[in-house]
Amino acid sequence: MCFDLAMRIAVAGGTGVVGTHVVEAVSGAGHEPVVIARSRGVDLTTGAGLDDALDGVSAVVDVSNVTTLSRRTAERFFVRVSENLLAAAHRAGVRHHVLLSIVGVDRSPLGYYRAKLRQEEVVLAGPLPATVLRATQFHEFVDQSLARVPGPVAVVPRMRMQPVAASEVAAHLVEIALGEPQRRAADLAGPQVHEFADLAREVTAARGLRRPVLPVRVPGGAGRAMSDGSLLPAEDGPRGRITFREWLDADVR
Repeated sequence: MCFDLAMRIAVAGGTGVVGTHVVEAVSGAGHEPVVIARSRGVDLTTGAGLDDALDGVSAVVDVSNVTTLSRRTAERFFVRVSENLLAAAHRAGVRHHVLLSIVGVDRSPLGYYRAKLRQEEVVLAGPLPATVLRATQFHEFVDQSLARVPGPVAVVPRMRMQPVAASEVAAHLVEIALGEPQRRAADLAGPQVHEFADLAREVTAARGLRRPVLPVRVPGGAGRAMSDGSLLPAEDGPRGRITFREWLDADVR
């Protein structure tokens, strides 16, 4: 069931890459976005400002994030943020908590993925009706990854991926938030499967960078999950329509 009346929908991490798209999607659907971020006077890790921010809110969409490969650091952040959000939302009478997660978190031993899986468990065991949406990597992920690799040669992992536009993930999250809680929504992915290195070459060419791309196999279970398709959706589900090429062409104009 969807709600026709205007609602207040809080977006945790609303100033980030996907969060800004979620805020736009909330407004585009005729509802009022409430941005939850430190820059707006709300600290998710301490809970400061959450009670005021969630006053009158009907649903929370959590797309907050931390940049780290450390499982301990990521898990500390995600668990603390989720516990603070759930407690404050419960006090405020919020009816639906929506969490963005990642396709394959249960099939990869990567520390960050293990932390996201723990966050899912916290949310689904919490005091609010909730929905977890797992999505594949965003189109922006390739640019972000290349920026983190210094040097004249871009050394990238051998990885099969099915990237999706962040704007389409955002629209899907808002659609979920306006509906009834489902616990686990069907995985969301992009329209096409690619090799990461091929997309990296497309990006460097489009940006006019003279930088060779060298794919390497990441050792261990995390590397196997990247290369064997474990990070692709295992079942049918919703698929984005914007291809990587379409996104890149629009981004470089």
